[in-house]
Amino acid sequence: MCNRFKFIPLLILFLAMTVNHSFAQRSGRGSNVYVDKKGIMRWGKSNAEVHGFGINYTVPFAHAYRSAKKLNISHKEAIDDDVYHFARLGFDAYRVHVWDTEISDSLGNLLENDHLQLFDYMLKKMKERGMKFILTPIAFWGNGWPEPDEKTPGFSRKYGKENCLTDEDAIKAQERYLFQFLNHVNPHTGLAYKDDPDIIAFEISNEPHHNESPDKVTAYITRLVSSMRKTKCAKPIFYNISHSIHLVNAYFNAPIQGGTFQWYPTGLGAQEELGGNLLPNVDRYTVTFGDNPKYKKAAKVVYEFDAADVGRSYIYPAMARSFRQAGIQWAAHFSYDPTYMAYGNTEYNTHYMNLVYTPQKALSLKLASEVFHRVPLYEDYGSYPGNAKFDAFRVSYEEDLAEMITDKKFIYTNNTKSNPTSLDNLEEVAGFANSSVVS
Repeated sequence: MCNRFKFIPLLILFLAMTVNHSFAQRSGRGSNVYVDKKGIMRWGKSNAEVHGFGINYTVPFAHAYRSAKKLNISHKEAIDDDVYHFARLGFDAYRVHVWDTEISDSLGNLLENDHLQLFDYMLKKMKERGMKFILTPIAFWGNGWPEPDEKTPGFSRKYGKENCLTDEDAIKAQERYLFQFLNHVNPHTGLAYKDDPDIIAFEISNEPHHNESPDKVTAYITRLVSSMRKTKCAKPIFYNISHSIHLVNAYFNAPIQGGTFQWYPTGLGAQEELGGNLLPNVDRYTVTFGDNPKYKKAAKVVYEFDAADVGRSYIYPAMARSFRQAGIQWAAHFSYDPTYMAYGNTEYNTHYMNLVYTPQKALSLKLASEVFHRVPLYEDYGSYPGNAKFDAFRVSYEEDLAEMITDKKFIYTNNTKSNPTSLDNLEEVAGFANSSVVS
């Protein structure tokens, strides 16, 4: 897939850049978000629907962290550059599974080390750009991929994911770690994570795979939620519902306010670029237990998604449309490649996303953010190909094109013959290759 995106002098037009202000800075401490009786996250002061769109991004941890060191790159300068890209692309949401194995010891004590310090710095820079966060404190992962794991100090390395879900000492370590993580004060903001109004929610852990009885699973989740609530944290707490889905009732019997989901409709790890028209693959986002009454009352977040191994630019707005139709309020693409290492696409080669090296895909993701902030929740535009045009958007496999045309915005991912509604009223133009505006 890398060969398709060798950087060559092509026209990328950004005449005016605006940052989506759906997540305007809000005063007050603690939680400014609640989940209503219909499972919709709302802002506490205005009761408006919470909706956000953005990325996962991993410079403070693991392979990305080590790569910057090997290349003699300043982590902070790299973060500054990429966060600027996020603003240009209209992202207002960030999610990451924190590598607990790098910032904890085997007992679950939080380690104030370089990884955590960089994470704090990155959150500050994102806050300056109006971004909001859903943080996942526990990843269970080793820190190696795509290299061998290092001998990290954390409880996840000592116990492994499977034992972390069942071993009593491992569970105690997680309780201790979650309590300390939420109480950690970011020195750049003076706020503990539990009190930062820009951290709108927490997802307890990344992709747990439970094999025990429903009662034991509910008890495990309840213990971890309790350790978080002991900090006086009032934010919504989510749990991953898209793994071990036979336990869905066990998850919702625990005191959580919502579920997290993923979507990889083209699979993962093909090791080659996928061809063909894949719009039918993303026509609808379907949850097999969608009729479950408890699911209907829970808030819904997509923590990861991608059209993996697809090198074209038409597909992301269609995915965003399907998310909104399914009641998703928040979605984070996995994963934005740090620019200093994006030329090699070494972090997760089944994905490839960077404004410099995959500009058309990045513009498609920018359009997906626009979809998320325009399309009403649960809006249904029918089936493909009838839904290739919806609201202000159009997607075309044949033209490898996605575009948005309004009085104020003209955004496109490839050569287009479409015209802006009004040149006089345009406030933002973002495009790749040729258009009437360029001409």
